[in-house]
Formats: sequence, C-alpha cells, structure tokens
Amino acid sequence: MNNINTILFDLDGTLLSINMNDFETIYYKSLSESFKDLIAPEEFMKILYHSVVTMVKNTEHRTNEDVFMEAMKNHVEGDLEKYERIFKTYYESGFSVLRDAVLDTKEMQTATAILKEKGYELVIATNPLFPKSAIDQRIEWSGINRDHFSYVSYFETNHYCKPNIQYYQEILENIGKDPSECMMVGNDALEDLIAGRLGIRTYLITDHLLNRNNVEIIADHVGTYHDFLDFAQKMPTLNQ
Repeated sequence: MNNINTILFDLDGTLLSINMNDFETIYYKSLSESFKDLIAPEEFMKILYHSVVTMVKNTEHRTNEDVFMEAMKNHVEGDLEKYERIFKTYYESGFSVLRDAVLDTKEMQTATAILKEKGYELVIATNPLFPKSAIDQRIEWSGINRDHFSYVSYFETNHYCKPNIQYYQEILENIGKDPSECMMVGNDALEDLIAGRLGIRTYLITDHLLNRNNVEIIADHVGTYHDFLDFAQKMPTLNQ
C-alpha cells in the first residue's frame, strides 16, 4: 500500500453514520408530502422511482441532473418548472428532517483528520443522486471537516452513478489519479466495492453494511468504524 496517496469515501453509512431504513422512510415521506398539492404521493413515488432508475442506468456523458429531469419530464403532466421549484424548496428547507436518522459517532471524523494530517488526498465519492445542497447538508451532519476533502461528487456535475464503473473513472480523471494510488472506503458491497475492478484498493465498513443484491464480498479490507480508525492510525505518513 506504499503507493496509495488518495482515499475515496462514501458518505451515507460511511462518513455519515446513519440508519438507512430510517433515512429512506423519512426521506420518501417528507419529499412526497412536499408535492401533495401537485400530485398524489403514491403517483409521485412511481415517477420518482422511474426517474432515479433512468439516472442510475445512464451511460451517456450527461449530468445526472439533466438525465433525471428529462426522465421526470417524460412522466409528469404540466409545467416541469413547478416540480423543479418544489424540489429546490424541499432540499433547501425540508431536507433537514433527515437529521433525525443520523447517529452519533466520532471515529470517521478522527480517521479523516488523521489521514489528512498524514498527507493523503481525501475525496467524497457519494452516489450523486441528490442535489449539491442535500449532499452538503449531509457532509455537515457527519461532523467531518469539509475543507479536508479536495473533491465531492454532485448531482449537478457528475455524469454517472454507482455501481456504474464509469462513475469511478470520472472521479479518477477529475482528480488526476491512477487507480493504484487510491483506496475506496464504503459500506455498500456492490456500489463501493465495484471500484476494485479498476484496481482501486477497497475497505468495506460493516457498521451499516448494505448488500441488497447479496453479491460476493471481495474487499482488500473489512472492518468497523473502530477498525478503520485503527487502520488510519497505522497508515504511513506521506512525504517523509
């Protein structure tokens, strides 16, 4: 691992200790309620699902925002701008209800600070399904130092989603790194560990382990938040 100088981190369930079941329940209920004057919650959820699936499956070099909104346009009736305005308002003022699903943990805050001090470049490689405002809020909730991270993947700027391998290729291109220089840390056995196919080292966090597709777990390292903190403490200091 002597050539590793960059650590990529997933956000939800990794940097942000969060109960995903609670998160999803609160998120979908609060978001659909925001649209209730425009469309029935059940119908909205169907449209949201189809639009997200279209975005996740996209392989063209188009921003996730463009793909998502075009998919929405194909399913909604009336003025798409009304939907855009409600989305914007929700993420700016209603999304904060998700804070209730966040759990208190300090290990990743400490681990990332240690790695930054040791000279590693840090990246937030979160699945860019949410607008920048929502991702930035979750970064804040995590308690990590945003200034320690040189790059964050966003809905408005990134062109692919996990588990598309192009998602990781785009990040590597944007930060100017070779896969051999990087490690991906995440809690999703499919979406995060797939980075290993490019030659990126992987560390699976098990505290909020997700393996919805029951895939075979192939990781260079597996451990809890506490284990990763110990791992970070043992990582070599760079440029010395």
